[in-house]
This record gives sequence, C-alpha cells and structure tokens, in this order.
Amino acid sequence: MAKDRFPLVETAEEPERAILVGVDRPGSEWAIEQTLDELERLAQTAGSVAVARTTQRLDKPNPRTFVGAGKAEEIGQLCRSFDATLVLFDDELTPSQQSNLEKVVGGKVKVIDRTALILDIFAMHATTKEGRLQVRLAQNKYLLPRLRGMWAHLASNRMGGGVGSRFGEGESQLEVDRRIVRKRITSIERELADLERNRGIQRKNRQESGMLRVALAGYTNAGKSSLLNRLTQADVLSYDKLFATLDSTTRKLTLPEGREITLTDTVGFIQKLPTTLVESFKSTLDEIREADIILHVVDAAAEGFEGQMTAVEEVLQQIGAQEISRILVFNKADALSPEMRSALQGRYREAVFVSALTGEGIDDLIARIVRVAAAQDEVMQLLVPYANGDMVSLAHERCFIMDERYEPEGVLLTLRVGKRLVAAFDPYRC
Repeated sequence: MAKDRFPLVETAEEPERAILVGVDRPGSEWAIEQTLDELERLAQTAGSVAVARTTQRLDKPNPRTFVGAGKAEEIGQLCRSFDATLVLFDDELTPSQQSNLEKVVGGKVKVIDRTALILDIFAMHATTKEGRLQVRLAQNKYLLPRLRGMWAHLASNRMGGGVGSRFGEGESQLEVDRRIVRKRITSIERELADLERNRGIQRKNRQESGMLRVALAGYTNAGKSSLLNRLTQADVLSYDKLFATLDSTTRKLTLPEGREITLTDTVGFIQKLPTTLVESFKSTLDEIREADIILHVVDAAAEGFEGQMTAVEEVLQQIGAQEISRILVFNKADALSPEMRSALQGRYREAVFVSALTGEGIDDLIARIVRVAAAQDEVMQLLVPYANGDMVSLAHERCFIMDERYEPEGVLLTLRVGKRLVAAFDPYRC
C-alpha cells in the first residue's frame, strides 16, 4: 500500500533537445556528416540529446545569420516540430549572428556555437585549480565581445518618454560589465601566472634531473590516458568520452635499459579548437612544446582519423612543437580488421600499432622510444672520481651505460647521455 500511496517521482532533469546545424564549405577536409557526428558527441558529453540536424552548402557565411535567411527560418520550424530548446552551430558565431538567430528562431530557444559548447564541456571536466582557472579565462575572453548583445533588448524598447534614459542605462551597464569582465580576466591571468611559476619550477627540476621527457598528444578520445596507464601502470582517469581529462599528468617510466624517463598526458585536441582555449591552456600545452619526444596518439578505428591527425599537427605547429621528434602511434589496433590493419601499415610504415586495452604492441612502442631517444643522445667517455659517486649513480639512472671499468683514479664510463645531462657530465669528460 505504501508504494501506491507514495510513488517514486523522477527528479532527474530532462536533457536539452538540440538541433545541430552545419555549413558545408568548399575545400573543407571534413565531410559535413563527420563533423556533425562529432558535434553530436560533444552535445552528448555536455548532457544534451540531438533530435535533428540540418546543413547548408555556402561559399561563405551570411554576415547576419551565418546561414541564409530561409535556412534560419527552417531551423526555427525544426525547433517547433521537435520541441527543441537548443540550437548548436558547428562553427563560431559572431555576437550579432547569435543575437539575430535567436530572434528568428524565437521562443526560449538558445543558440550556441561550437566554441561555447566546448567551453561548457571543459567547465564540466576541469578538476584542478589550474584547470578551472584556464577554463574561466577562456570563458571570459569568449564573453567579453558578446556583452553588447546581452544588452541589445534595451535598444529595442524605444517607446515612450523613458526610451533615452533606459538605453543610456543599458550602455552604462554595458561599460560596467565590460570593466568587470576585463578585471576578472586580469585577475585570472595573475593567478595563472603564479601557478605557472610553480609549474615552471617543477619543469626546471625535471630539466635539471636530466630525465628524457615524452609527451602524449592526440585528438580527444584517442586513448592517451589509457595508453599512459598501460605504459606506467598508473591510474589516470580514463573514460570513453570527449575531453575526459584536461589537466596534464606526468608519470615515470623505467626503460628496459634501466634509464628513467617521464611520460606526460595532455589535454586532447579537436578540429576547430577555439583560439581562446589554446591561449588559456598555454601552460599545459607547454608540456608538449618542451618535450624531447612527442607520441602522436591516433584512434586507428575512428572514421576520419586522417582529419584528426591533421587537426593535431596544426595545433602542434601553432604552439611551436613541429620540430620535436615524433612517434606516430595508432591506438585501438584491436578494433581493426586484418585487412584494415594491413592497409594502414602499408600507408604508415613508421607507425607503431598498439592497443592500450589489451597491451598489444606496448613492447614495440617502448623499443621505439628507446631508439628515438638513442638518436638524440651523445656518446661520452667519463672518468668520475670515487669521491663523486653520486654522478655514477646519476649515470645509471638517467643514461645508457655502454661500458664501465674501475680504474685507480675513479670509474671509467662510456655511456649515451641525453642532451639535458651533457653539461652536468662535461667536467668528467676524458
């Protein structure tokens, strides 16, 4: 009886129902359906459900509504037909385009662009203080030029004697808000600078330790965190979703030759990565830019993986990491058919094929890291006095010992030395 009298009530919020909008432009490296599939995954990650999608082929965006006037009306009709509350554009909208589209669509439907959606996802997944500050900085930089649109309704109420004063108040409030946002940006940048100093000290300590540094870079959801876990037996957060991890994570790995290196997992990339995010996550991306070797991790089973590879390479070039030694790693090889794998191996002969899930190919990847590291090393012959036993220990931890002999004057070593340690060993060079 109690169950009948007091039934359970579902309290979970209904997910927002979204219409996806894409513009197919000549020369795009991505098929329009692929880019909308990715937009749908982003929407799902943010907690929305895509109920319909529409596209338009345009040479260039309409300056007023991005899409044509007829398409904008069609989007409004789709919202009414599917009871949608959200319109997601796959490109960045100007403030005026966003405002005009919301007027055309009508009702309480929000119009959001790809950049705002990604910022929303980043805000959901930021866990550390630095990560949250980086997201807040990007959000405020995105918000600043859009403040005028938020006060545009005041200009549309020009009726009666109070029109001028109301609009004046709006303009005054707009300037106040701009000052608030600018002050907020300055404050966040100051906090991030303090954190960056601490991170810089950590990086300097790693540099002085002489450890070879390897950074994992790749498209979001390529499996970088899972690969880091497999390589180092770590327990870094790893989910099958976009942007599951935002904060860089560094772990040690001891190579078979006894040499210790660091592996750093970094934020995943994506096509049309907002410039504000690249700027805001500069300190995190510096982990890639200052690495000795980059593992470019690719989801081998992803449709359109080549476009993902291009997007990653573009960001690497943008942050000045294009000259760093690269190892191409095709992850999720277990999901490939024999035919697909054979075709990929034929096209990418230098790539390493692995599965972070099963452990397949991990030994091959470690062997490749050893070879690439060796190519950067300098062969040195040292005579280290017995009184400097700490340098001998350092050589065993950070270098590859080719020969070791005990002489009356000290330990005679022939070894491969990473470029970060050459200066430290120079005083003992024979």
